[in-house]
Amino acid sequence: MKARGWILGGVAMAISVLAAGGSAQPSRARAAQATPAHGEPVVVELFTAQGCAGCPEANRAVETVAAEPGVIALTYAVDYWDYLGWTDTFAKPEFAARQRAYRAALKLRALPTPQVILDGARQAQARPEPLQAAIDAQAERRVFPPEIEFRDSGDAVGVGSGRAPVGGAEVWAVIFTPGAQEVTVARGDNRGQRVRHVNVVRSLTRLGDWRGRPMFFRLPDDAAEGEAVAVLVQAKADRRILSAAVG
Repeated sequence: MKARGWILGGVAMAISVLAAGGSAQPSRARAAQATPAHGEPVVVELFTAQGCAGCPEANRAVETVAAEPGVIALTYAVDYWDYLGWTDTFAKPEFAARQRAYRAALKLRALPTPQVILDGARQAQARPEPLQAAIDAQAERRVFPPEIEFRDSGDAVGVGSGRAPVGGAEVWAVIFTPGAQEVTVARGDNRGQRVRHVNVVRSLTRLGDWRGRPMFFRLPDDAAEGEAVAVLVQAKADRRILSAAVG
């Protein structure tokens, strides 16, 4: 990455709370821990499957960039490879639905596995060197994103003001397990292999719409001990990720 340092937000956002049909002022907020020196982090989303023969190599490529400052790497396991005889232990239908939404937005002919999407805006090759080059290029493209801050209590997140895209935007909470996990595959194309994953997504929750003004959103309370949450502000129409942070 060309810019590798994180910085904390300088001035706390003046932000309105939107929760349970009412408004209030936030008690305390903490700056998101994912704010690189040049701007927002690049979100690297990997769609993979334990039963896919070509996926372990892609998993390794994403793991090479996952710990970099300036990157939020998220691994979504898809379920449509289960027909080969191995039921993916991390897959959920909503993860495959997210991948299909990218296929429509990016006007892709096929739904490849593995697939790497950067900032919801472009595909990238799932090999270390071209992936790194694509991340470096993508890091320069986001301009004036809305700021994200997490409440100290951990139950809410604030999204600041900014220019909402045509068609509007929505806020997502992505709960994931940081670090690497390994699964031994007993059947299918990867039979007998220990397949390694990084930052495995456990759940995906839509928090609500963002319309360009400061808002607070309640975070889901289903994160287990040791799990983390990534908050994504994402355009509805073309699926571009406008801003992202890990709390």
